Amino acid sequence: MIRHIVLVKFEPSVSEGTISALFEELREIEAHVPGILDIKSGRSESPERIERGYMHGFTVDFQNWAALEAYQQHPAHKALGAQLVANAIGGLDGILVLDIPVTV
Repeated sequence: MIRHIVLVKFEPSVSEGTISALFEELREIEAHVPGILDIKSGRSESPERIERGYMHGFTVDFQNWAALEAYQQHPAHKALGAQLVANAIGGLDGILVLDIPVTV
């Protein structure tokens, strides 16, 4: 399994409603891309408070690398990615992505 982790520093002007709508759009991609196992998204509630501005994020679990590649190439993912970049502080600089192989 591959866990795709995305953290976002949204512009202060971006409302929680807008962020929720973006995350809902993410969940809609699941119906169109085979190999997605699970999607989780939300705002940090960490008691450590060391998010460094990355207050929102999501994870997408994929069956394998090929499923992740199909997701990355899908037009709905590209459209959502463009919206995330447009709403992040500094554009792409306000987004962190990490892909980790996970043994289950």
